[in-house]
Amino acid sequence: MSMESVQALMKKSFDALKQDFGYTNVNQAPTIEKVVVSVGTGRVDDKAKIALIQDRLAVITGQRPSPRPAKQSIASFKLREGDIIGYQVTLRGTRMVHFLDKLIHIALPQTRDFRGLKTTSIDEMGNYTIGIKEHTIFPETADEDIKDVFGMSVTIVTTAKTKAEAEALLRHVGLPLKKKEEAN
Repeated sequence: MSMESVQALMKKSFDALKQDFGYTNVNQAPTIEKVVVSVGTGRVDDKAKIALIQDRLAVITGQRPSPRPAKQSIASFKLREGDIIGYQVTLRGTRMVHFLDKLIHIALPQTRDFRGLKTTSIDEMGNYTIGIKEHTIFPETADEDIKDVFGMSVTIVTTAKTKAEAEALLRHVGLPLKKKEEAN
């Protein structure tokens, strides 16, 4: 998908949402700004496991992950400030669209007992966070051993001002959110 198709997608979202929210300008409609994929490793000393997490995250997202250091020391966890406790990838533009397409159409339907995503995970700023328990739902990593499975967090950052705008945008993009009646 090229940058032109990303702009076409945003134009379609404006056309779909302008009647519901009374938008008069394309720039008023919410858009997806970025997607942040993060994996917490904790204080892992096993270099092979860290290398596996970095490799799998790079294969899934198409971008090298950046290490995330601890912001403060916690003595009870034997954690020092600056220790690497996770990895993160920020996707924008065409990589973001490719990842979202793969997440919505391939990975989420492969999740065991999947019945849709909860709408309560939309925060007050219009961002949506999905917790994925097993990274093996992505097709690039389906062939690996069961013992090295890790979870990840996917945050979709939007420019929506309210929860209703964010929910309408995510439904338009194709995120399989539960209907209002099913959410309870």
